[in-house]
Amino acid sequence: MVDLPTKASAFIDWYLAVVEEAGLTDKRYGVKGMNIWTPYGFAARRELDRVLVREIEATGSVPVEFPTLIPANEFAKEKEHIKGFDAEVYWVTKGGATDLDIPLVLRPTSETAMYPVFAVWVRSHRDLPLNVYQIVNVFRYETKTTRPFFRVREIHFFEEHTCQVDEAAATARVQSNLAAFRRMAAALALPYLAIRRPEWDKFPGAFYSVAFDTPVDGARTLQLGSVHHYRENFSGPYGIRYEAADGSQRLAHQTTFGLSERLLGAIVAVHGDQKGLVLPTAVAPYEVVIVPILGGASADPVRAAAAELKERLLRAGRRVHLDDGEERPGAKYYRWELRGVPLRLEVGRREAEARSATAVDRLGRKSSVTFDGLEREVGERLAEFDRALSSRAAEAFRGAFVHASTLPELSGSDRVRYLSWCGGEECGHKIEVAISGALLGTPEEGLPFEAGAPGPCIGCGTPEGVRWALAGRPL
Repeated sequence: MVDLPTKASAFIDWYLAVVEEAGLTDKRYGVKGMNIWTPYGFAARRELDRVLVREIEATGSVPVEFPTLIPANEFAKEKEHIKGFDAEVYWVTKGGATDLDIPLVLRPTSETAMYPVFAVWVRSHRDLPLNVYQIVNVFRYETKTTRPFFRVREIHFFEEHTCQVDEAAATARVQSNLAAFRRMAAALALPYLAIRRPEWDKFPGAFYSVAFDTPVDGARTLQLGSVHHYRENFSGPYGIRYEAADGSQRLAHQTTFGLSERLLGAIVAVHGDQKGLVLPTAVAPYEVVIVPILGGASADPVRAAAAELKERLLRAGRRVHLDDGEERPGAKYYRWELRGVPLRLEVGRREAEARSATAVDRLGRKSSVTFDGLEREVGERLAEFDRALSSRAAEAFRGAFVHASTLPELSGSDRVRYLSWCGGEECGHKIEVAISGALLGTPEEGLPFEAGAPGPCIGCGTPEGVRWALAGRPL
C-alpha cells in the first residue's frame, strides 16, 4: 500500500503520486515533457474523447485531420499569432541530410495549418458555416516545470475551427461552444467558470477569448480549455473570402474551441482524495470491477457467479473487469480504489447462494444488487455515484471563492478572489501584483453564488463601468 501525500497541504506532491501510482502515465521517456500513455491512462483518455466528440458533433461540427508540419511562411502570415507562440515552437530544418528550403513548424496549434486550406474550401456563402474539429497532438516547447497532463510538451488536443458569414454568426458559434462545454463538464462532474480574459491575456490574434477555469489548490486555478472569437483577424491574412448572396466579396469571421489532456488532470485534481483517483463514470476505463471472495470449501459457485456478473454487464454495454487474481480481497479493494473505479461488486459464497452482490461505490457507499435486477440496479448505482460526485465537487467549488474589497486583501490569499474591477489595464496589473498571480478576467455567465452588485474598482476607486472579476494563481 502507498501512503499518499496529503492533498490539502501538499497538493502537487499528492497529484504527482496519484497519477503515477494509479498508472495513468509514465514519464520515463527520453524527452522531458513527452510522456507515455499507459493502457489505463489511454483508456481514460479514449473515454474522455468520446464525451468531447459526442457533444461537439451534436452542434453540427464534423471531423477532419490536418498534417502535423506547417510551412514557416504560412505560420508567419499572422504576426500577432507567431509572436505569441515563437518561444514555444519546435522547428524542423532538415529532411534527412538536406536543409529544407522552407523550415517547418511542428504544430503548436492549427490556425496556420488549416486556414490556407479554408481559403480554398470557402468560396461562396453556400460553403458556410464551416464547422470542423480534430483531435491531434500539438507540440510546445514548455520551459517551465513539466507535470503530467498540466504542463507537457506533446499535448493531446481537441480543437474546433469554424468560418461564419459575419460577426453575429461567429458570436452565436461561441455561445454554442460554451453550451457544448457546459454539457461536457457536466458529464465529468467538473464545476468551472467561463471567464473572458483581459485584453493582455487573450489568445494571440483573437478579438476576445473565453477560458474555462476551476480552482484546484487554494488560490491556484487550472485552465481547462478556451473559446476564441477572431472576427477577421485570421481570414484577412489568409484570404478566406466568400461571395455573398448579393455578389459582394466578404471576409469570413472565425472562431476556435480548444481543450486538451488537462481535462484528465482536472478530474484527478478536483475529484481525487487520500485513497487516490475518483473517476466519473463517463471516463472510467472500468465502470465496474468484480471481486470474487474465494474463501471457504468450494470456490466454484463464487467463480460462476462472478463470471455471470461480468458476462451480463458486458452484454449490457458496461466497461467491466473481473479481478480473479490470487491476491487477497483487501489488496484488490485498495488497488481499484486507488485507480478510481466508480463501482465495485463483491461476491462471496453467501452472495452466490442468494444470487446477489455487495456493491461499494468509490465514495464508500455500500448497498446490495440482485442478479434478477442486475443491469438496472448497477445503472442506478452508477447514476447515484455520478450525482453524488457532482454534488461534492460543486460544494467544494462554491467554497473556493472569497471577496476582496481592497488590494491588500488579495495578498496571502488561500482562495480565488472575486473583486470589483473597472476594466482598465493599469488597475488589472495592480491586482496581479497584489495577488502575485493573474487577473483571470470577468465571468461570462455570472458568479456561481449571489454576490450582489460590484462596488468601486479596487484598483482606482472609480464606480464607473465596474464589473465582477476573478483573480488567482494559475497552476
